[in-house]
Amino acid sequence: MPVPGYPPVRGPDGRASGSGLPRVVPETARGRSGDGPGSARVGPETARGVGPEAVRGSRYDPGMRLVIARCSVEYTGRLSAHLPPAVRLLLVKADGSVLVHSDGGAYKPLNWMSPPCSLVQEPGAWRVSNRTGECMTIHIEEILHDSSHDLGVDPGLVKDGVERHLQELLADRCTVLGDGWSLVRREYPTDIGPVDLLCRDDQGEYVAVEIKRRGEIDGLEQLGRYLERLRPALGAVRGVLAAQAFTQQARTLAAARGVSCVALDYDALRGMEPNTPTLF
Repeated sequence: MPVPGYPPVRGPDGRASGSGLPRVVPETARGRSGDGPGSARVGPETARGVGPEAVRGSRYDPGMRLVIARCSVEYTGRLSAHLPPAVRLLLVKADGSVLVHSDGGAYKPLNWMSPPCSLVQEPGAWRVSNRTGECMTIHIEEILHDSSHDLGVDPGLVKDGVERHLQELLADRCTVLGDGWSLVRREYPTDIGPVDLLCRDDQGEYVAVEIKRRGEIDGLEQLGRYLERLRPALGAVRGVLAAQAFTQQARTLAAARGVSCVALDYDALRGMEPNTPTLF
């Protein structure tokens, strides 16, 4: 039933499919309401906007929610940022992250909150916060589209032949990455996918290794997400980005984040002579 003050959401056939009010995606993995902290379930009252309800942690409804809305965004925390009103895409992912996208900027969101975080829906606003006290408030003026889709289980990235072979070679020869290194596990699992190699250095400290043909900022960001998942369980874990070549931007950002860049010689790892002719 439409809610006063909010436009109806219309499906592909043009028919209204419900209120345009932002919905809280319920947490389904922990039983009924009142089962303790973090176990809140969303009832009809909350769905109609009567009182805020928090969705805690990263256990959201197993679907991707897409909302196109005219909105403004305020972000407060380590830095403050403001996005003036405009039409944007809001994503609530099954892993618990909330992202704000525009039509530009390729794949990068304008603003986002990584899991675990808490999403509180209020009439006309979403308030997203994390355990460090950072807060992203999305003020919604008008909703143009609101839908949820179950994407199922993603099979993960299938590496091309070179990257896969590099991973196999380095798993057998960890000392290429550092003297005295040993392999803990190849494709060590995390909740967002496996890190290529988990090793121990000569001091017994954990090292997460992400392997790429070309080291770019994307690979560095991917490694950073793995480190966020590994450190709560393993303690101190440092990162290494291993690649055949690196962009200067990736090297600069890696140095700022304390991540090491290790250049790989694919031919040498395979025990082959280099293809480039030499005089001697």
